[in-house]
Amino acid sequence: MKCIAIDDEPLALKLLEDNIKHLPYLHLVASCRNVFDAMQVMQQHQIDLLFCDIQMPGLTGLQFVSSLEKKPLVIFITAYKQYALEGFDLAVADYLVKPVSLELFIKACNRAKELYDLKTNKTQPSAQQQDYFFLNADYSQVKIVFDDIMWIEGLRDYIKIHLKTATKPLLFRSSLKAVEPELSPTKFIRIHKSYIVSIKSITAVRKTSLFINEMELPIGETFRDAVEKMVRKEL
Repeated sequence: MKCIAIDDEPLALKLLEDNIKHLPYLHLVASCRNVFDAMQVMQQHQIDLLFCDIQMPGLTGLQFVSSLEKKPLVIFITAYKQYALEGFDLAVADYLVKPVSLELFIKACNRAKELYDLKTNKTQPSAQQQDYFFLNADYSQVKIVFDDIMWIEGLRDYIKIHLKTATKPLLFRSSLKAVEPELSPTKFIRIHKSYIVSIKSITAVRKTSLFINEMELPIGETFRDAVEKMVRKEL
């Protein structure tokens, strides 16, 4: 889920950023000190979830969310209890009062994820049904067909997608965390913090590595159980 964090207090915003990092299904697109910056981000990106303070200069979080024609899911995080009724009138996913424990934060995010899954299952084809996705490259949207992917390599702020039909990998400014939700778990598997591979493209598996034709890729210790389960079921 692509999300934005909005809070005019720097320390509160930093804590929110740190909490978001604990949840693998969240991708933080931007952190904003006011709703006007958030508006600009939302014009450029499809946002699924807003973490929003309420009392902010210029325009409050309540006014901002009320003004949105197409509302993403919203979790209000505020120091003020008295706006809870107004917040829930806007059909927000949750309303948290500062200071917020990590446990409560995770519960609120899990609730938002459930709502998101229900919403997307009704309005969009699932990853298993889709056979492609798009990635930004310069000023274009590049179409990537799932069956053409052999493996994806993460390089800090970039990813390399190795395709069957291309002699050189395609380079995009993105991350494995951002693209992983686009990939069907029946077709792709994460084998390392830096690699996601196409299950169909795997030609051999060892204890600590696997092969895609002549290319050997490491299997991270964290991902070995998942690879073993895949081998028993898929290979």
